[in-house]
Amino acid sequence: MKTPPVTYEFGAHKGKAALLQVHPVNQAALLRLVETLQLKSYSRNTINTYRNEFTQLLQVLKDKNVDELDAERLRSYFLYCTNQLKLSENTLHSRINAVKFYFEQVLKREKLFFEIPRPKKPSILPKVINAQDIKRLFEATTNLKHNTMLKLCYGMGLRVSEIVNLKITDIDSKNMQVFIERAKGKKDRYVNLPESILLQLRNYYLAYKPKKYLFEGQYGDQYSIRSAQKVFTDALRKAKINKKVGIHGLRHSFATHLLEAGTDISFIQELLGHNDLKTTLRYTHVSKQTIKNIQSPLDKL
Repeated sequence: MKTPPVTYEFGAHKGKAALLQVHPVNQAALLRLVETLQLKSYSRNTINTYRNEFTQLLQVLKDKNVDELDAERLRSYFLYCTNQLKLSENTLHSRINAVKFYFEQVLKREKLFFEIPRPKKPSILPKVINAQDIKRLFEATTNLKHNTMLKLCYGMGLRVSEIVNLKITDIDSKNMQVFIERAKGKKDRYVNLPESILLQLRNYYLAYKPKKYLFEGQYGDQYSIRSAQKVFTDALRKAKINKKVGIHGLRHSFATHLLEAGTDISFIQELLGHNDLKTTLRYTHVSKQTIKNIQSPLDKL
């Protein structure tokens, strides 16, 4: 049996590599999964995640046809993932989602997964950097491009994918707003451009002269997410901030510091682009200011 052609538009190299990792009997199933995700307009990250997680199941099956699995066999597989592979709750959720998508959305077996329980996800609080450390972080970052990038991440509460996707045309300096296009969940939103960054932003534009994207790589292409993450980790090291946190911590800090300043939680939700207020309410658990305002009943006696 010949290897089916990789028909999906992006990630062709990775997609072909994934195909070669599974037995020919299941290669068509992997392609159908990816194509269905594409037709439903799932994001690139989701397609890559589902493809990779589904590939793990196909590798275990070897020459057994995945379409012949029943609920009991799938339940045994997820027990194997839990007890033998020791997968984390989040990874196990992703794997179940990928396999569930194939059987329910591709094969149309909607009732197959009723008998498979899901692990309870851990309640993980956002990691926040205090304002003094963020100031040190900026002072230690002397490169104009890197400094501007980090300041915009914090000053507008952006995800790393959003900062590298920013286009010059997205910035409206007259209205002091920035358009965030098709962010997580394919949701557009506007955020406020900090007044303190305006002069630096103009100086950056004159110095680097970006063509399309606000932050471009060495050869004029779009700045990569990995490079932006490295900019942040290098800044942490230079500022001697001994904290295990990624660049997403700037977004968490933006939300927490707004909350501590008395900003309404619904406004923070809109600025962050959260669909569910519960996601935004996590920041009330890490905000020291809100906890400090709670008076002990002892003091009222």
